[in-house]
Amino acid sequence: MTCRKTQGFLAKAGIDTAEQVDAKKVRMGPEQALALVKDVDQLYVAKGAKVVHLDLKREKPDRATLLGLLVGPSGNLRPPTLRKGRTLLVGFDEPTYKALLR
Repeated sequence: MTCRKTQGFLAKAGIDTAEQVDAKKVRMGPEQALALVKDVDQLYVAKGAKVVHLDLKREKPDRATLLGLLVGPSGNLRPPTLRKGRTLLVGFDEPTYKALLR
């Protein structure tokens, strides 16, 4: 499970979280997922072995593209999702986490 990998990575790196929401208890639908993107400049989405990076200051992806990246098969925001400053990370990719969170 990627959420466990994320928690393990954060604990091992000594990184504290300001807020943690359990995705099993609090569902974030498409509108809430899109609202998260409004306050960020960089978006990193891990899908399998691939990581998609969008510079939202320069690129203006349409709604369908963003929803395809942010929302999983359940119709909710894909976990784990982590925000650091104006960067949003969706999914877990250890090299990306290492590069952006340390």
